[in-house]
Amino acid sequence: MSKFLAKLKEVSFSVIPVTVMVLILHFTVIPMETTLVFRFLIGAALIILGLTFFLLGVDSSITPIGSITGSTVSKSNKIWAVIISGLLLGFFICIAEPDLHILAGQVHSITAGSIAKSSIVLIVSLGIAAMLALGLVRIIRDVPLQRILLILYGIIFALGLFVPPEFLAIAFDASGAATGATTVPFILALAAGVSSLKKDRESADKERFGLVAIIFAGPTIAIMLMSILSKADRITGALPIAAVESSSVLGPFIAMLPSIAREALIAILPILVVFLAFQLVAFKLPKASVKNILSGMLLTFIGLVMFLLGANAGFMEVGNAVGYNIALLDNKGLLILIGFIIGVVTVLAEPAAYVLVDEVEQVTNGNLKRSVVLFTLSLGVGAAVSLSMVRILIPQVQLWHYLLPGYIISLAMTYFVPELFYGIAFDSGAVVSGPMTATFILAFAHGVADAVEHASLLVDGFGIVAMVAMTPIIALQILGFIYNRKPNVEEPITEQEPICITFEADV
Repeated sequence: MSKFLAKLKEVSFSVIPVTVMVLILHFTVIPMETTLVFRFLIGAALIILGLTFFLLGVDSSITPIGSITGSTVSKSNKIWAVIISGLLLGFFICIAEPDLHILAGQVHSITAGSIAKSSIVLIVSLGIAAMLALGLVRIIRDVPLQRILLILYGIIFALGLFVPPEFLAIAFDASGAATGATTVPFILALAAGVSSLKKDRESADKERFGLVAIIFAGPTIAIMLMSILSKADRITGALPIAAVESSSVLGPFIAMLPSIAREALIAILPILVVFLAFQLVAFKLPKASVKNILSGMLLTFIGLVMFLLGANAGFMEVGNAVGYNIALLDNKGLLILIGFIIGVVTVLAEPAAYVLVDEVEQVTNGNLKRSVVLFTLSLGVGAAVSLSMVRILIPQVQLWHYLLPGYIISLAMTYFVPELFYGIAFDSGAVVSGPMTATFILAFAHGVADAVEHASLLVDGFGIVAMVAMTPIIALQILGFIYNRKPNVEEPITEQEPICITFEADV
């Protein structure tokens, strides 16, 4: 109960700023329908409870499963086994990612089915699978992360020359959506499990970060290749008409519950199957440990259903309405300012962000507080949303005008920042682009793009997830540079017991 109350308090302080901000906007500059506001409040309550259950469940199920799986796979000492395990784990974890289904559904709806939801989910999952296998081999073979990132982003920039603007935005957004609420905790724990077997603990701490950064490139490359190989022409899009009338407060929640519960079950089921398979073959954990993990999986499922229900039925429509109405105001500077505030407060409600900041605080031996990391992430995301608003308002500004110099700066900074920190930084880009970004921020951008006369929903409405994923990379590397120059700080943990051993003792 103490853990539940602590998580509830933490999550409440995270979600309340978003709620308060929307209410202030409702009572001042953009009045909305009463039923819409009530649905938003119900959604906020569901998100608070759902995120609390989700984080508690992740701590006791997905994180230890990933850690044990990683250490077990790496113990085989056979590259072919690592590659096959990476391909299978990557595909089944990603194909079940709820954030990916949200983005794919939005693309499918806006393009009136021109880009099928199933095609995006399948192609993106294949990209994640390939990158996860590559990332695991990198950890085992001690290949520098910097070298891998330079190659991957070189490939992305080269492919970007041949991809239409509509697919460019979707490709980068797909990477953010694919690394969401279930994928990131599992991948972080998987990397920790693999790296924990290294004899050099300082090297192990560095290697546990960076795997998410590598798999983040997979969906972008996969979607770009799909666009080039299919020779797809330019497509158009429009916001679909809401399926549920706004006159009903509870109607959207009731209507969406079955499909969201099904998506959440599909999200959890592959991880459960992987665990049970490894338990029979390799883990051989005691019954009490298995019971704890299964209980955690149930909590994760319940939390994920509540969270996604609140986000989809309570947040997305409000996000569209807020973006549309603010964009109609004469003061465009207000849109940019509100976009910054939305970015700052929304990232505080991202589930996977808390998993990452806890990892960072642990690895730096508490010298780099989770609150500092979270604050830095928030500033980065706020800047991303503001810059995206500028891109929608000014037709001459295109997505690649931000991404190309942004990633060049990010990659250049890796030569001046400790390896541990640029691994953390590139992971953070994937972490912050989770459920809240895929629902509220993306819906906000779609509303703005729909209101601005010259803007395109596909070219300008999408791409904001890519921006959200890029700016924290630069922000956290700056933080790492400052941390490295700070006098009289303790070195990162070097004598800590391997994570997999610690977990087994706890269970």
